[in-house]
Amino acid sequence: MHQFSFPTSISFGTGVIAQLPEYLRQHNLERPLVVTDQVVKELPFFKKLMVTLENKNISPSVFYEINRNPVKTDVLKGKAQYQDECDSIIGLGGGAALDVARAVALSINHQRDLFDYDDLTGGSTLIGEPIPHFITIPTTSGTGSEVGRSAIISEDNSKRKRILFHPSLMARFVFADPELTYDLPPDVTAATGMDALTHHMEAYLAKGYHPMCDGIALEGIGMIWKNLSPAVHRPDEESRSQMMLASLMGAVAFQKGLGIVHALSHPLSTLFDMHHGLANAINLPYGMAFNYSGDQQQRFDRMAAQMKLGSGSEVSTALLNLNEALGLPVKLSQCGVKSQHIAALAELAAEDFCLPLNPRTASIDDIKSIYKKAL
Repeated sequence: MHQFSFPTSISFGTGVIAQLPEYLRQHNLERPLVVTDQVVKELPFFKKLMVTLENKNISPSVFYEINRNPVKTDVLKGKAQYQDECDSIIGLGGGAALDVARAVALSINHQRDLFDYDDLTGGSTLIGEPIPHFITIPTTSGTGSEVGRSAIISEDNSKRKRILFHPSLMARFVFADPELTYDLPPDVTAATGMDALTHHMEAYLAKGYHPMCDGIALEGIGMIWKNLSPAVHRPDEESRSQMMLASLMGAVAFQKGLGIVHALSHPLSTLFDMHHGLANAINLPYGMAFNYSGDQQQRFDRMAAQMKLGSGSEVSTALLNLNEALGLPVKLSQCGVKSQHIAALAELAAEDFCLPLNPRTASIDDIKSIYKKAL
């Protein structure tokens, strides 16, 4: 077990989830709202954890009514349940559960409409009240939301994505226990792992100067390249632990920014309700091929070295081969996307908040061309 603080306090290691009851007792927290999803709440470890908490005179209230791509009403339902005398919030699950938990935490003492706080419209300046004691516990190794300070929540009808961002939204404490990922099926392990890899690669290429994020991103690329296939095909404590660490690191690295792969992927979640990690996995080889045609060859060579490749020119092909080896789709058409959808997808991608930090400028025609290649 290890304990460290960057960017917040983290207890990392197999079995650290057992520390949760004592942590709550030490902070005089007796009625946490546990935000999770419908799959996690049925897993044996979750049921065991709830019983353990109750045996310690802690009364958890479980909220799990969330969509795979969370929407505003998910947050409002969670807020209503919190107000039935809860005293803290625990986000337990993958990125969706952690995003909803963070948004609920924001909503408790901020009474404007939730999307008034959208960072893209300057809403973060309205965030000034304290949030409840907030704890995160990841059960996947992908988004790294457990160490983030933002939540992506969609409008219910349009599915337009909004960003709630503020330093105060960071978890007070993180329990990062690789054992909680052991029951993940191979396809989820693969998709979330490719999501983490996308975070590192896009952060490393993103515009701007941030050598600390660059260093973390390069190290994370090497860790994922070495451990993702074993975590999918021959999972053991080492590969699962390294993937969880790499996921945490990816969320730190992409504070520098993301890029065109996320811009391509977000519309697929909006229009097709596609799993975010899967959308990133499919788009990553094609987005990297587009960026390699710019002026980033030196950075691609550095990424290639972490991936044990000869040069940066091999990166996009290696990513495509990795998707195939992991059993993931390599084309959007395998997920129901058709040529007639490209125009609508491209319009959304061209307006996406991640695109401006991509190292190579992309026109809407460039975006359509990438989608066509990925189709």
